Formats: sequence, structure tokens, C-alpha cells
Amino acid sequence: MISHSMIFQDYVFYSLAIILLFAGLRVITARNPVHAALFLVLAFFTAAGIWLLLEAEFLAIALVLVYVGAVMVLFLFVVMMLDINLDKLREGFWDYLPMAGFIGVLMAAEMVMILGTKHFGLARISAPKAHAADYSNTAELGRVLYTDYLMPFELAAVVLLVAIVAAIALTLRDRKDSKFINPADQVRVKRADRIRMVSMPAEVEVPAVETEKAKS
Repeated sequence: MISHSMIFQDYVFYSLAIILLFAGLRVITARNPVHAALFLVLAFFTAAGIWLLLEAEFLAIALVLVYVGAVMVLFLFVVMMLDINLDKLREGFWDYLPMAGFIGVLMAAEMVMILGTKHFGLARISAPKAHAADYSNTAELGRVLYTDYLMPFELAAVVLLVAIVAAIALTLRDRKDSKFINPADQVRVKRADRIRMVSMPAEVEVPAVETEKAKS
């Protein structure tokens, strides 16, 4: 038997899913970049609601606090502060549309093949298991992340670190006032190029008392 609470959760899920799809489409179809960023905020909120239905409270609150509260606010400030030439951005749109459409259809087909009924059919849907009173979603997420998925987590961290370093290097590469260092020149350097022995006469510091006597 299907309880009334499950039926209500189904209605909430489909409502949030429809809003999420609409917001995602408006992100890529809105002509105003500020409106696109606001629709992305709406998409984040609805995604957080879906994660709450999946009992992933930590991920939901992290999505709202990190992405909506920090990243999207930064995006909005950058978009509103920059003088974006929309006409220049739209140049060549129709030239890239066939290739972009082909890639989009290919990605959609791959998602349907992976998320189809073979792996996520109705036969696999069952009632969620009841958790204990001391169950913590955050603790369970940390346990799984640092045990079963430790290697992918560390690889993702390395990839993000390399991306940050590469972004900084590409940004400062062509600037005239940047202090660019070539690692190859650092490796080829010799001690004679860095150290120079200079002969200097010794300086003797005279105490202040003797200086006063000499003046008197």
C-alpha cells in the first residue's frame, strides 16, 4: 500500500522538478545575463528542495549557503558591474548551433541510456528505510566520502588545485607588471650567478660615552 505521505512527496518532487527544468532552460535562453543568474538561483533552490526529499540535508544546506549565498552573489555583482556587449556575444551563434545541437542531443541520449528503466525502473523503487534516532546525514556522507570514495575525492582535489594554478598563470602571463618566473631558468642557474663575494672594511661602533668625551 502506498501511504498518503508518499503521494504528497511525489507531488512535491514533480513540482520541484518542473520548476527546476524551467529554471534551467531559462538560464540558457534568457537574453539578460542578470535574469539568467537569477534563474540559476531559482534552480539551486529547487535542487536543494529535491535533496531535502532525498534526506540529504547537508547537501541541501550546503548548496544554498555556498552556491546561492556566495557564488551566485559574486556572479550577480560581476555581471552587473561589467559592461557586457550582448550583441558581440551573440555573434556567430547560428554558426555554432549545429555542432552545439549535436553535442546536446548526444549528451541527452547518453543520460537516457544511463538513467533509463534498466537501472532506475519502477521495479527498483521501494519505500525508504527508516533510520535510527541518532542517524546523522553529515556523518554518513563523511564516512562514505573518506572511505569508499577517498581516491576520487583526492583526485578531484588535485584537479581543482591544478585548475586554480592554471587560471592564475594564464591570467598573469601577458601582463607587463607581473613578476613572471621561468622554472627552466631557475633550474639552470649556478652558484656563481647568485653569490658574489665583496670585500668590505670592518666598521667599529664607538660607544656613546667615548663620543661625548671626545667632543668635550
